[in-house]
Amino acid sequence: MRSIQETIQYIWRKADIALLALIVVTSLYGLVLVTSASHYTGELRNTIVQGAAILLGVCGYFFFSVADVEHFSEKWKWFFAFNVGFILLLLTPLGVEEKGNRAWLYTRGMPTSIQPAEIVKLTFTVLLAKQMAWFRENRRMRGWDSLLWPAAHAGFMFVLIFAVSSDAGSGMVYLVIYVGMAVAAGLAWYWFAAGAGLVALGVAVLVVIDKVPSHMMERFRVIFDHSYDPQGVGWQQTRGLMALGSGGVFGQGLFNGIQTQSANEWALPERETDFIFCVAGEELGMVGCLVIILLEALIIYRCFHTARMARSTMESLVCVGFATMLMFQVVENIGMCLFVMPVIGLTLPFFSYGGSSMVTLFCATGIVSGIRKRALPEWLRN
Repeated sequence: MRSIQETIQYIWRKADIALLALIVVTSLYGLVLVTSASHYTGELRNTIVQGAAILLGVCGYFFFSVADVEHFSEKWKWFFAFNVGFILLLLTPLGVEEKGNRAWLYTRGMPTSIQPAEIVKLTFTVLLAKQMAWFRENRRMRGWDSLLWPAAHAGFMFVLIFAVSSDAGSGMVYLVIYVGMAVAAGLAWYWFAAGAGLVALGVAVLVVIDKVPSHMMERFRVIFDHSYDPQGVGWQQTRGLMALGSGGVFGQGLFNGIQTQSANEWALPERETDFIFCVAGEELGMVGCLVIILLEALIIYRCFHTARMARSTMESLVCVGFATMLMFQVVENIGMCLFVMPVIGLTLPFFSYGGSSMVTLFCATGIVSGIRKRALPEWLRN
């Protein structure tokens, strides 16, 4: 009995309790919004699944707070094989297609589906951090190989995810993680300028030769012309913007949103996932939305602050990678709801419904927690 108590105390000491409290409060707020978004169906399944994911996520948080990512990264070949193999499982009978993307694993008997691209973010970020830390410490991020190999790693994962699942949104997160870590690692600015130029040129060529899928073109076109196809490609964002605007300052009241609580076809679509921010806007108003932004900003700040305290380059880059991931998803999701960013299927961290996403986020912040607790004291830092 004493050994169990000592183990619990040890794990508790190794965890960043302030960060844990912050993400638990955030996810519970999200759970309330998911419950409200699903209330019109008369079922509690989404609430139960999301609640279970939060509990599992807390366990993952404590586990990864104790784990030393630098030690585990020594098995990088196994981790890379896991990343590729887990994504390729989508091509087996376990792979399930929903809304045009074969991005979930599901079989009879499983309580919910699993999204491999979400889970692989963890191991990908750790492996990329190890790779870039080596180049930073040995090549000073100046040579071709400092750019080529990490970029090829991120690009390979993007291509793999898109080729297997057609989920460009999830794959794009991997590229953004790379960019954020490359900036932190000190990659020379001219490589970013050259990369941006090549990407712009490549996109222009694809557009000219008509190789960009029409649905992707339309998603960007509607951002610049809100009157374009409001009953089609612009439908979701038009309804979302209306829901946000109708909430005013304090909202229509929890469980009382006109669109949120309606089962009609004209009601808010994807309300428990992509457009959960619009649910907050309609039912809790501008105040509820500002609280979401504040909570997300505090979590991101905590990750970046931990990056400054880390004992090694690799651990610092891991924190930057997770912070960049969170920041991109928050900006993209809220921008999508505000009709200033295209719909690419990215959820709002800690708020949108999704078991795989929730557990992954808790584990990612758990890794940050462990890095913070292993940080060097102030007098030993540069």
